[in-house]
Amino acid sequence: MRLPILFILVTVMLDAMGVGLIMPVMPDLIREVQGGTLASAALWGGVLSTSFAVMQFLFAPLVGALSDRFGRRPVLLISLVAMALDYVVMAVAGSIWLLLAGRIVGGITAATGATAAAYMADISRSEDKSANFGLLGAAFGIGFVAGPMIGGLLGEYGTRAPFYAAAALAALNGVFGYFVLRETVTPRIRRAFEWRRANPFGAFRHLARLPGIAPLLTVYLIYQVAFHVYPSIWSYFTQARFGWSAQTIGLSLGLFGIMMAIVQGGMIRLILRVLGDRKTVIYGHFFDIAAFAAIAVVTSGTIALILVPLAALGAVITPALQGIMSRMVSDDAQGELQGVLVSVNALAMILSPLVMTGMFAAFTRPDAAIYFPGAPFLLSMVLIAIGVTVFIRARPAEH
Repeated sequence: MRLPILFILVTVMLDAMGVGLIMPVMPDLIREVQGGTLASAALWGGVLSTSFAVMQFLFAPLVGALSDRFGRRPVLLISLVAMALDYVVMAVAGSIWLLLAGRIVGGITAATGATAAAYMADISRSEDKSANFGLLGAAFGIGFVAGPMIGGLLGEYGTRAPFYAAAALAALNGVFGYFVLRETVTPRIRRAFEWRRANPFGAFRHLARLPGIAPLLTVYLIYQVAFHVYPSIWSYFTQARFGWSAQTIGLSLGLFGIMMAIVQGGMIRLILRVLGDRKTVIYGHFFDIAAFAAIAVVTSGTIALILVPLAALGAVITPALQGIMSRMVSDDAQGELQGVLVSVNALAMILSPLVMTGMFAAFTRPDAAIYFPGAPFLLSMVLIAIGVTVFIRARPAEH
């Protein structure tokens, strides 16, 4: 069982790299193919991120439903092949439109995060689900580290080099999975494919009818919108406020990802044991309120680098929420649930880049009434406060 789990964790890591890899080089890459100012590059970055997210939103429930019907193995392997080819296209893109096409295809292939999470649910005991989802979060954190580090370091050799490296990693992981991944969808939990539940709207309606799920999905959405302030504007924010280079941006994101991996891969088990799922979610929200407020107003690059890993201590929210919801649905709907969660995350990735980059541009353009690059982080702080209020009022059952 260890090798299949390793493959699942590497797959999630590569999904995270698909977001983090391009972050340090994206401002320069957009200006390379499109021209314009940093503010206009930020707006184009929002469009590319949103197109990636739209595809995840539309295809994640379909991918999850297909894995419930045909199995996790074929869905994961086919998507890895497509991911490798997509990175090659991004590497040779010479126009903003080809970059956009690459992000569209990349969003479809990254929807396999739902299948990876469903695989982990298949092999986990009920009491271990939150902690094991934390392993997926740790893998995402490692990818969040590896992506910006590779992007920042290889970016010194050109804006295209990181994409060739990612293509090779995706292809090698596909070969690895072909030999080690066993199927976990048995006749007992195999579910017939239904188009009405294989789209985000139908899947949302079905799951929302389950008692207690709807408010938790709302909390999950609010949290993801707030959290995506990091990939949305971090590169632009740190350039504007601290004058950081691509290497320093990559280092800061690497510190954040390392701490996320430590928190979700190890510390969360202790936190869950002491606080339980519900109190863990509440603790994470209040910690993030403090973190967003501090980042919004900090003016020292050194202090910002200290705050970055500390901000990751709130990363317990996602696996704890996933564990609560996974125990609320049947075994034959785990793929559907994880597909919906990926769609919720994708919806946040649609909304957050547009809102956050728009707010950043409004407060940093030359004619801005108030110059305040940290404005998007204050918005995230407010959203987190709303989310924890909804969660406390929902009062989900403690595990």
